[in-house]
Amino acid sequence: MTTLHVLPDGTIKSLFTEALDLTTLGPLEVQRAMAIEFDNSAQVWRVFNPYGQSVYDSPSREDCLVWERQHLNRVLENS
Repeated sequence: MTTLHVLPDGTIKSLFTEALDLTTLGPLEVQRAMAIEFDNSAQVWRVFNPYGQSVYDSPSREDCLVWERQHLNRVLENS
């Protein structure tokens, strides 16, 4: 599920998805919020926040993607 968060100035914040054609709302500004990289020595995928701190890891990249979406949706809901 995709949630669109409309700010008082009319800006919309959301996780990007191709399930909705967001271009119909106007020009997009897309930024990657987190990084997901494979840690060769530990043999796990790691999710890094914008400060470079590892905040989640799993042997499954898909698990990391799911965690990232859930985490960022919570952040957007609470902002």
